[in-house]
Amino acid sequence: MKPDTQQSITPLIWLALGAFAIGTEGFMIAALLPQMSSDLGVSTAAAGQLVTVFALAYAFSSPILTAVTGHLNRRTLLIWAMAAFAAANLIAFRADGYWSLMAARVLLALAASVYIPAANALAGTLAAPQRRGRALAIVNGGTTIAIALGVPLGAYIGAHFGWRMTFAGVSALALLAVAGLVNGLDRSSGANLHVATLAERLAVVRQPAMLKALLMTTLWAMGCYTVYTYLSPLLAATANMNATEIGAALFTWGAAAAVGVFIGGHVNDKKGAQSVIAPSLLIAALALAAMSAAGHWLLPSAALLPVWIGVFVWGVAAWAVHPAQQARLIGIAGVQAAPIALSLNASFLYLGFSLGAALGSFTLVKGAVSDLGWVGALCEIAALLVVWGAGQRTSASAVVSASK
Repeated sequence: MKPDTQQSITPLIWLALGAFAIGTEGFMIAALLPQMSSDLGVSTAAAGQLVTVFALAYAFSSPILTAVTGHLNRRTLLIWAMAAFAAANLIAFRADGYWSLMAARVLLALAASVYIPAANALAGTLAAPQRRGRALAIVNGGTTIAIALGVPLGAYIGAHFGWRMTFAGVSALALLAVAGLVNGLDRSSGANLHVATLAERLAVVRQPAMLKALLMTTLWAMGCYTVYTYLSPLLAATANMNATEIGAALFTWGAAAAVGVFIGGHVNDKKGAQSVIAPSLLIAALALAAMSAAGHWLLPSAALLPVWIGVFVWGVAAWAVHPAQQARLIGIAGVQAAPIALSLNASFLYLGFSLGAALGSFTLVKGAVSDLGWVGALCEIAALLVVWGAGQRTSASAVVSASK
């Protein structure tokens, strides 16, 4: 297969479909927490730990499993990882209790943590060097589409057919991706692809600039998932939204996220990552704080519109950061190490998701659901301070270098 032909788009689309299935499963559970907690007989905070465990398992297993499976053919690995993901969704569908569902979520995370880095690495070889960024954008676009469409679709299916059917639906989607990968990827795809070892990954992450950037990823993700994990009960408590309105609000958030990714990528290409990341983090913090303020100081009827606007603005601002942060990390690591940088970013992103879900659970136990926005906003401000500090040091270093 010639990497610079139009034919290379087809395998990228199949890779993206796998990412879409994983993104849908990973994000849809937030909309289902009230249902799941009631059905499983646990608190909402306990149900939220299903998110924490998935994200934590992904964060820590991804670099290890990617290195351990480095000797395997990428095509074969992707097919088996997506097949395992489909099977784990069926296990979740059949789970008869909280702990069996928890085990299924761990299996889902392990399969996802192998698939996403392998898909990114292979995408980079299916396109000519000058089109590598576009190829990576197509594959990662599967996650973006999952946020915009998969999440509200999962919420709809959960509301009308029960939360178990969402896992069955994702399993079917994953099996479709398996069929596409089997038929759409040439058998020689990625045959000679070098897979970074743990030592090579550690060498990249040890770079001070990379470590600071990944810390920002974690804090930004913490802020998002502190609120997003418990968005359904937050909307119900602050604005008295019913299940249909919550589903519509989730769709609004997903659509806003897609808009944010587009805006973030466009502005990044024209003005650079810093022009996107800093203002977006600030706007996200203000939107989250406004949602808590509306919940504390307004009646539910009066809070409905401000909260809805807050959800939209937060979705746009938070996800505008994503493409700019990816571009920033590639710039730090270099084009050759781009797959390593993106793989590390995914691990730190999921680490942030797990910490955010745990922080949200802690907030519910120690405070009120309407406090979630305040806590999420503080995480976004912390991420902004890391960005500002890194920028100040970079500027100072440039001045010193120029004076020599």
